[in-house]
Amino acid sequence: MKFNKMFLVALTSMSVFLSCSDNDDNAPDDSKVYTNGAFILNEGGSGQGSVSFISNDLGSFMQDVYGTVNPGDLFGKYVQSIFFNGDNAYIIAGGSNKITVVNRVTFKLVAKIETGLVAPRYGVVKDGKAYVTNANTYSYANPTTGNTDDYVAVINLSTNTVESTIPLNATANRIVLENGKLYITEPYNNTNVLVVNPTTNTVEAPIAVGSDADTMEVHNGILYVLRSPYGGPSEIVKVKLSDSTLSNVVFPAALNDAKNLDIYNNKIYYTVDTSVYAMDITASAASTTAILTYSSTSVYGKMYGFSVNNDNIYIADGGDFTANSNAYIYSLTGTLKKTLTVGVGPNGFYFNN
Repeated sequence: MKFNKMFLVALTSMSVFLSCSDNDDNAPDDSKVYTNGAFILNEGGSGQGSVSFISNDLGSFMQDVYGTVNPGDLFGKYVQSIFFNGDNAYIIAGGSNKITVVNRVTFKLVAKIETGLVAPRYGVVKDGKAYVTNANTYSYANPTTGNTDDYVAVINLSTNTVESTIPLNATANRIVLENGKLYITEPYNNTNVLVVNPTTNTVEAPIAVGSDADTMEVHNGILYVLRSPYGGPSEIVKVKLSDSTLSNVVFPAALNDAKNLDIYNNKIYYTVDTSVYAMDITASAASTTAILTYSSTSVYGKMYGFSVNNDNIYIADGGDFTANSNAYIYSLTGTLKKTLTVGVGPNGFYFNN
């Protein structure tokens, strides 16, 4: 569940799974592979999450990859995110305190990590170990409860076990790895990006970027952080990681509550409500001209998943979190190329290229 309502093994001898329709759930077939495309993560509502797959050429689609390949097995509740390492993909189910490990090409079950995790969120990999943020006892109803007990679980990927934890004394959400350091956003009214040294498993001096930081990305040594404080202007904070100096681009009021920062081809893409915008990475002002606007009746799930890749804009609409919802794929100029019926609460795209 999101706080705001909260990559390839090449097999030249095998062809990408092909389907004649947008919703073709066939029986397991060892000849099918899921490469050169995007996994669409479906969070699920009160039930189980799922993963869909769309090929880069948009010609092949599978609505429920895991259920098809591993019939009868389940991810768990509130499937949050995916990270990759070598041959494997790791699917985090925050509501079930579990990470399911699958082969990233066949999506066959490899292992499950079910101890040492409490509300896991996002993960990255360094030197054979995964570093996964855990929200621990965080309460949506009362955000002041448990807001200092979050931690990073350190997972030995050779044994798929949590071997240690790094207490953060803060609230943790998204995580990126750059130049041997872990950078972690704090949600809501917390004002820092946390910095963790995985060599020593210690927390270093945080970077004060302002409250409500969420999505972030590193590009050419600069950490770009999008923050959207309630009732105030959104902004992109640029952190030069070599010396932690800051600069920012403050958005006009028309772009309040901006979300979903993604960088592609030296442009920063971001969303507001159901619209997508882009600005040059060196621009000093944000564009207020939308590339596209899509239609949504969702109360909490508008633009619930977003990515820009392969010269396409990928959008997932969370819907009502009880029934299957839709994902949309647009050109970079805003032309709709594909509409997909995916699972319940689609919240992200992960590219297996």
